[in-house]
Amino acid sequence: MQTTDKTAKEIFHDVMANPQRVPFGFGKKAVLVNVDPQKAYTRTDLFKTAYETDPKQLEYTNQLARGFRAKGWPVVWTHVAFLDSAEDAGVWGTRTDTPDSLQNIKYGSERAEFDERVEIDHGRDVIYTKRMPSAFFETPLQSLLVWHQVDTVIITGGSTSGCIRATAVESLSRGYRTIVPMECVADKHESYHYANLTDLHLKYADVMPVADVLAWLEG
Repeated sequence: MQTTDKTAKEIFHDVMANPQRVPFGFGKKAVLVNVDPQKAYTRTDLFKTAYETDPKQLEYTNQLARGFRAKGWPVVWTHVAFLDSAEDAGVWGTRTDTPDSLQNIKYGSERAEFDERVEIDHGRDVIYTKRMPSAFFETPLQSLLVWHQVDTVIITGGSTSGCIRATAVESLSRGYRTIVPMECVADKHESYHYANLTDLHLKYADVMPVADVLAWLEG
């Protein structure tokens, strides 16, 4: 095992400055999957479970969503919510049991609500409730992608080390080119955030500036 005194952030920037593999690249048609931009994870003024990395994250996400709609491409929003009994959280919900625990994000609660800053077109965007880390797990996402004949999955949201990583790994595993705009994902601590961006970029996805994704959309 290699050892280093560098921070996760420094390693990430080293990797981005010195590409070590050929990019997967963009395909012909993409889906935008916005993972859990809900108040439990975005409203740092309300909930201890929330976090922020780039203060313009949701603004960039809205820009991407507008670009996708202009092309007639699918835009997906996911959020986490559980029954009052929390039995649908399964073993994942047994780690802790506090008011801030995962399984206590209940249907109809403020924690389960999308952040008011995100622009959802309820007439055409797709909304899924998910209960596990990956946006693919027990949701109709795969069927949606088959119907739209997409070959590229662009992922925003949080957390980088949790649901973003799980969604990206499953996306690649299902044969999709997978893109993570770096300003559009966030985590609780910069160490987890940058360590997982590095790992994603080296193995499972193309991590890139959101400006590059927007330029591809416009092009």
